[in-house]
Amino acid sequence: MDKTELKGKWNELKGKLKQQYADLTDDDLLYVEGKEDELYGRIQQRVGKTKEEVKDLIDKL
Repeated sequence: MDKTELKGKWNELKGKLKQQYADLTDDDLLYVEGKEDELYGRIQQRVGKTKEEVKDLIDKL
């Protein structure tokens, strides 16, 4: 998923991630344009997956 798609669908994806991983907070899922890597890093720390696994997870949602 490219940055434009991520930005456009972020609210929907955020809800799905919070359903799947209850440990994720709104702060963890705060999307700031240009800081996608930081976002992936926060999610990665919370769910215990690699960056590539997190990207694949988001792509599948």
